[in-house]
Amino acid sequence: QVHGIVRRSSSFNTGRIEHLYKNPQAHTEGNMKLHYGDLTDSTCLVKIINEVKPTEIYNLGAQSHVKISFDLAEYTADVDGVGTLRLLDAIKTCGLINSVKFYQASTSELFGKVQEIPQKETTPFYPRSPYGAAKLYAYWIVVNFREAYNLFAVNGILFNHESPRRGANFVTRKISRSVAKIHLGQLECFSLGNLDAKRDWGHARDYVE
Repeated sequence: QVHGIVRRSSSFNTGRIEHLYKNPQAHTEGNMKLHYGDLTDSTCLVKIINEVKPTEIYNLGAQSHVKISFDLAEYTADVDGVGTLRLLDAIKTCGLINSVKFYQASTSELFGKVQEIPQKETTPFYPRSPYGAAKLYAYWIVVNFREAYNLFAVNGILFNHESPRRGANFVTRKISRSVAKIHLGQLECFSLGNLDAKRDWGHARDYVE
């Protein structure tokens, strides 16, 4: 059984998982349930975790756009950094330290101004954005809970993972959608941000596997 948390919105914001509801192999009635909640609300996290009593928790929630994190720095810190702490603390509050496995979706943005190429697990972190800094706090608070409470808690440091569901304001979809619009005569040109940035790339399916 799979449970998820969805933020309340004036418009439906479940577009990226609609296909799961339509696929009878992936979803039968009752096997997937969404709860209204938010990583900025510790009370709702405790309530949901206490009700569901999960055996595994995957924290995939974040304000994950690097450029936007400069405009929404405090919000990014609250959701991406302290939000992770709230989840871990909810596990502890609900008495599930010994029964839950916790996965934190970490990021290559921790390396930021890279100290060596290629990066590896011992490469020093040097985040260069509010997003990277918030995720660095999340990384270390996971380590702290693992070592302080013997919680099964791990960080997955993932580089860019792409799929057709990638948001339109991320560079891969921005390029592919703009090229299509140029081909159709709907657009003449488009602009990109930092052309000197370098990233490793992978397909989201492979990262999930």
